[in-house]
Amino acid sequence: MDSATSDRRTERTPLGRSAENGLKIVITGGFGVGKTTLVRAVSDIRPLNTEEIMTSAGEGIDDISAVRDKTSTTVAFDFGRISLNERTVLYLFGAPGQERFWFLWERLFIGTLGAVVLVDTRRLADSWYAIDRLEQHGTPFIVARNHFGGPAHTLEQVREALDLPDHVPVVDCDARSRRSCKAVLLTLVQYLYALAARETTP
Repeated sequence: MDSATSDRRTERTPLGRSAENGLKIVITGGFGVGKTTLVRAVSDIRPLNTEEIMTSAGEGIDDISAVRDKTSTTVAFDFGRISLNERTVLYLFGAPGQERFWFLWERLFIGTLGAVVLVDTRRLADSWYAIDRLEQHGTPFIVARNHFGGPAHTLEQVREALDLPDHVPVVDCDARSRRSCKAVLLTLVQYLYALAARETTP
C-alpha cells in the first residue's frame, strides 16, 4: 500500500453536533503543486472538485514544463472539510493554480481566516503571486514544502528564497498523506491562535 492510501481512513467521519467553530482555510500555490491532492487526502467528506481534462486549448497559455505528466487541472476550486476536534471544523478551499484563473482568488479569500501556501522547491518562483496576494489581503498564512523527490532544499533555504519573516511557519508536507496534511493544518490553526492571542495581549 503506497503513501497515497496507507493512512487514509476507509470511512469518512460525519460532522459532529458539538462542532461550533468553523474556519475557512484556503490552500493555494502554483500550478500543479498538489493542492487538489491535499484536499482529497485530508477531507472527511467526499471533496467537491472542478477538475477538467487538460486539452490543446491550454497550449501556449499554461506552462506545463515542470508537470508534464499532469492530465487534469482545477478550473474553479476544490472544497473539502475536516474536523480537527469535537469543536473545530476547517472548511478547505483549494485555489486554481493557472494564471488565467487567478481572478477567482479574490472571491476565495473573502472570509478566509488563514491559508496554506503549498510549494514545490523545484519552482519556488511560482509561489510569489500567492504570497503577494495573501499579504495584500492581510491573510495569515504558513508555507508547506510538498515532497516531489526533486532537489533537496532545507526549510530555512525555502524561507530565505521566499523572503519570509521569522514568525511565518515553514513546514514539510506530503500532500498524499492524510496524517501529514492534518499536521500542516494543525500548524496553521495554532499559528492563527497565536496571532489572535498576541493581538489581545495588552
